[in-house]
Amino acid sequence: MKAAIILGRLAVLGAAATRRATGANNATNDAAEQLLQESMNWMDMFYDAEAGYLYDLDSKALLHDTRSSAWYAAGLLGRNEGDDAEQAAKIVDNIIAGQHKNLSAQWYGDYQIYPEEPTVGTPQYPPKIYNSWDPNWRGFIGTTFILMLEEFPELIPHDTQTRMLESLYNATVGDSYRVGGVDDDNLYPSYSNPAIMRAFMSGWVGRKLNESNMTTAGENYARDLVNLFDRASTLSEFNSGTYAGVSLYALTLWAKYLPASSLMGERGADMVSKTWVILGQLYNANLKNVAGPWDRSYGYDMNRYLSILALHIWTIVGKEDAPINAKPYTMGHKNDFAIGPLVAILAPFHNTLVPNATLSALQTFPGTHNVSTSAFSPPWDTYPRNITAWLSPNLTIGAETFAEDVIGGPAKNPSSFNPAVVQWSRKDGSVGWLTLHAEVEELNAVASEGKLELEYPQGNATSTFTFLVGTNSRAGKRDVAEWSDVEGVKIGINGTVDPGYSVQFSGLVGGAGKMINEFELWNFTYGMPQNSSETPRVVLSFELE
Repeated sequence: MKAAIILGRLAVLGAAATRRATGANNATNDAAEQLLQESMNWMDMFYDAEAGYLYDLDSKALLHDTRSSAWYAAGLLGRNEGDDAEQAAKIVDNIIAGQHKNLSAQWYGDYQIYPEEPTVGTPQYPPKIYNSWDPNWRGFIGTTFILMLEEFPELIPHDTQTRMLESLYNATVGDSYRVGGVDDDNLYPSYSNPAIMRAFMSGWVGRKLNESNMTTAGENYARDLVNLFDRASTLSEFNSGTYAGVSLYALTLWAKYLPASSLMGERGADMVSKTWVILGQLYNANLKNVAGPWDRSYGYDMNRYLSILALHIWTIVGKEDAPINAKPYTMGHKNDFAIGPLVAILAPFHNTLVPNATLSALQTFPGTHNVSTSAFSPPWDTYPRNITAWLSPNLTIGAETFAEDVIGGPAKNPSSFNPAVVQWSRKDGSVGWLTLHAEVEELNAVASEGKLELEYPQGNATSTFTFLVGTNSRAGKRDVAEWSDVEGVKIGINGTVDPGYSVQFSGLVGGAGKMINEFELWNFTYGMPQNSSETPRVVLSFELE
């Protein structure tokens, strides 16, 4: 797309600018303003003004990071103090300069993981999807550019806006190269968070640049997403503290920035609201956690790892009542704090879409109840995953029955796929947890009052059930050798498994294994009796101490 063509189409953005405030501060509520300021204050410490990038948030030998730099640039415009706008433009121009430009490459239109990296596709730096290049960066960075153009065009130099639109055009073209199941790409409509961003970018860019093919492609892709969602009013990527947060962000873009004539503009608000309905039903305000199961989780207690969903909750109920540590940057998976400015900027609009029942549940646990729903992730699922959960004031149990062609859920990651989860409150107010480690392609799982029933329909005498259990609080036992050593809950187990079990520790600097998702844990493993012909089955019962 030639720059001259884009220059002629910038007027569309100008009309939107007159309807918007000059900074997010004038439009956000107090909680969103606090999130914006705290996340920006943290990122300020990593900003390299000379380079026009954020340093890597894990401080990797003064390397820089592209995606977090884009999020920081949006926050600079939202804050708009001193030379913030000037620095934002510098960052954006740098990111665009590093965009991949080989039209024939699978990574065309994508953005660098970090600016110091070698050229993707050279013999010394071969292309490896989700490693040397990440196709989802198009969506994360592209949607951030769109948010900036929609909210703050008067703060962005005209020539930078031109380059942003050209970059968005290229990223949208590159994203069209993605076909699930081809060249190791896994983008299907059921991969909710990047799929929602993909549809939005295509629809928005197509309209802004009068590219009808892009507009149509975005609408068609959105229709596939909507049809999948409408089956049970659930996202395929179900109940993820991180990715439900991203999907809510992307659906908010549908609702706020696309016209009612667009399927996305028509359905975005409704999908945000219905996603919050199920999240509200699964949320336990006493534990400050969403009950399991979790399709993709980067931790086992939302009070200890930073989830994007928790950032949304921060803007709704305030930081003190959200699952956020007083110092968010000390939590596990802390780097996602960098998306805080985007959540804060959208909060005044997004939060109007949260149902009243959910608003209440995020503040006060409504009482003991059951939840039953389902989610579907083709092509991996043989049938929709059946989800059950039981929530009481201080104990929650959640599980899903599934039959898939992979181990570890569609992400193929046993460390993030948690098909059966139990959480409970301990005397000091901390949260204990247990999760089933994913080892099979098929599981029958039912959560009910004080009970978790698990069965491997295709299992045999070699099958094992591995339960990952959180370490005790500082007041509890340091050493765990049996179930009675687990703090805060009495756990009983029966079934067809051998009653004997092993216990191992996975810790920061020692033990039989390494931490998972930055959490230390105890590993309880059950096997089957030798030469058993029975179906592997185990029933766990839970009683608070």
